[in-house]
Amino acid sequence: MNAMGLMFLILLLSFGVAALWNNIPFVKTAVHTVLDPSAGVLLDWNATWGMVVITLIITLITTILQKYLTDQDTLKTIKEEQKLVQEELKLAKDNPEKTMALSGKSMELMMKAMPITMRPAMYTIIPFVLFFRWFNDYFIASSAKVMGMSWFWAYLIFSIVFSSIFRKILKVH
Repeated sequence: MNAMGLMFLILLLSFGVAALWNNIPFVKTAVHTVLDPSAGVLLDWNATWGMVVITLIITLITTILQKYLTDQDTLKTIKEEQKLVQEELKLAKDNPEKTMALSGKSMELMMKAMPITMRPAMYTIIPFVLFFRWFNDYFIASSAKVMGMSWFWAYLIFSIVFSSIFRKILKVH
């Protein structure tokens, strides 16, 4: 099975776990047993700061995995090529034939980068799904808000900020 097929299989498995969360009690119980006394304590202490700390830890782990489970040199080369193609596309906007050729090259580069960047996701998607299902259970039960917004939007905003910082510091491409 190729890397994309394996990624698709893991993605289907994770969606299955998410969909059957309430129907697979041992998974739900196991996740709550681990996360209630750890992440739950942080959120009980202060929903906003707890979410900041949890998101920081999750984002740091995923950024480190991305750095060390991908071929950074190849990704850097592909991104440099993509940047050149984008610049050529801007210059060739009046030439439809050249624009089509450059768009094809850009798509080819994206398809070349996709399997490289998806590799860390194979290791993190199931834990993410379990964490997100736990977050949902926690915030429904506590009806807490994070800075006046739902946990999902808070997580998304914090993870974008932390990811940008960690990617710069760790020089992740």
